[in-house]
Amino acid sequence: MPTAARKTEPAPYIMKKKSLLILSCVLLLLAGAGGAGLYFFMPQQAPIAPPSPAPDKDSLPALARQQIGVTVSYTPDYVDLEYPMGDVPIESGVCTDVIIRALRLKGLDLQELVHEDMKKNFRSYPGRKLWRQRTADPSIDHRRVPNLELFFARIGWTVTEKPTDNPDDYKPGDLVTCYDAAHGRPHIMIVSDRKHAETGVPKVIHNSGKGTEENDDLFEFPITGHFRPVFDQPIQLPEPEKSQQKKKK
Repeated sequence: MPTAARKTEPAPYIMKKKSLLILSCVLLLLAGAGGAGLYFFMPQQAPIAPPSPAPDKDSLPALARQQIGVTVSYTPDYVDLEYPMGDVPIESGVCTDVIIRALRLKGLDLQELVHEDMKKNFRSYPGRKLWRQRTADPSIDHRRVPNLELFFARIGWTVTEKPTDNPDDYKPGDLVTCYDAAHGRPHIMIVSDRKHAETGVPKVIHNSGKGTEENDDLFEFPITGHFRPVFDQPIQLPEPEKSQQKKKK
C-alpha cells in the first residue's frame, strides 16, 4: 500500500516558531538577571531640564535694561535740574544716571535722598575736597560716584569692605563701583541677571561712554565698592552729625 505523504510545515511558519523560541529564551535570561538587561534594551529618554525661573520684570536689572537703546550717549555736562525727580534728557546721561533712573522705578529718588543727607552732613562728603563745593547741590551731587559710594555705605548697603574677584559674590541688582582707568574717572554699574555663556561671570548694565549697554565689563577694572540695595524696608538716613563748636572762654 502506498504510504501517506508526511505533512510538512511551511518554511515561514518554522522561522516564526524559532524566532518565538529565541525571544522566550532571551526574556528568561533577562528575568533571571533581575530585569537589568531589559532596561538596557528599552529606549532611553533624554533627561528633562527643570524649567528656568521666569525673569522678574520688576528687578533692578530688568528696569535698567529698559534704558538700552534709549539712552544712546554719554553726556557729563552740568545741567541745572528740577528738584526732586529732576533728570537730564533720557537719550543722554552718565553712569550714575543709569542707577538713578532704575532706582526711581523702584520708588527711590537718589537726588532727594543724597541731597537731604548732604545738607545735614556736608562735611562727611568729598565735595569740598574734590570739587571745591561750599554747599550741597541737588543738580549734581547724586550724579557723582564718590558721593553715591559714601551714601550707600551710610545707609547700610555695603556688601563687603574688600570687594572680591569671585563671580559668585555678585548677585543680580548689586551696585558695583570701580575706577575706569581708560577714561580716568570713577564708574558705577548694575550687576545683571544674565551671565557669560562660557565663564559664568555676571554681565553688567551701565553707561561707560556709548549709552546704556549690557556687557561683560564686571572685572574690566579693579572694583572699589560693592553694594546691595534693600527694598523691603524704608531707608533710614543717618542722624545729623553734631557740629563741634569751640567753647568761648
